Order: sequence, then structure tokens, then C-alpha cells
Amino acid sequence: MLKFQTENEQDKVQISDTLIELLIKSAEETLRFEGFQEVTAEVDLSIIDNVGIQAINKEHREKDQVTDVLSFPQYENLKDLEELEEEYLYLGDIVISAEKAVEQAALYAHSFEREMCFLVVHSMLHLLGYDHLTPSDEAYMKELQETILDNLGITRA
Repeated sequence: MLKFQTENEQDKVQISDTLIELLIKSAEETLRFEGFQEVTAEVDLSIIDNVGIQAINKEHREKDQVTDVLSFPQYENLKDLEELEEEYLYLGDIVISAEKAVEQAALYAHSFEREMCFLVVHSMLHLLGYDHLTPSDEAYMKELQETILDNLGITRA
């Protein structure tokens, strides 16, 4: 089970209840795909604007620039915990710039909804311990993301 807290802290992009439901399904599918369906997990999602995400990026990563999404995992490498005994896990926080998601959806010629779901899946994988620091890690993470989105029927169109 997933407890997915969502806060829309921006007013530049319309965020519908239907989109929030799709984001929750994306997070749930990521957990299911990674074998965490027996665990009650909690994730907090903040949807903000470019100014807000730039400030957070500068504060936490010392990068004074706008980015699409930031992930703040509670655990360093949860995917390696084979002997997971906890029934409840607070996985961490996801912060998405809705403005940047609109820009990227146009750039990649797919819907805003797909871009937002992609960013949630991407961040969920980070919360579970994945990264994309090497080309092979990046390729593997990209494959996982596309598989999870395909499982949900979220296409590039």
C-alpha cells in the first residue's frame, strides 16, 4: 500500500485530480515492479514552479539552475535491502517543477501527463536506490522507466 501525499504549491500550471490519480498509480506501479507490494510505503510529492525548484536545487545540490525533478531518499540504497523487515517505510520526498514538465513535454513531443508520470517513476526509482551516474546505470534506469510506464499504458503520444 502506498501513502502518497501531494501538495500543489504553484499556480502556473493546472493540476487536475485525474493527473494526481495517475501520479499515484505511477508510484504504485514502480513499487509493485520493484517488489515492494507487501510494504506500506509513504512518499511526499511537492509540485512547485521553476523559481521554487531552482532555490531548492541551489540549497541542496549547490546548483543554481532550474531542474525538472529532485528526489530526496530516506534510505541510501533501499533496493539492496534483501532482508527488509519493516512493514512501513517512509521512502522520501519528490519535488517536481510543473513549469519545467510543461517545457519538457513540448520538447519531447508527448503529453504533460506522461511527462509528470515519467518524473514520478524516475524519482521513485531514485528513492529505491537507483541512480544514473554511469552510462550503463542510465541506460538501465531508462529501460525500467519505460517498462513501468508501458505497464500503465502511458504512451509517448
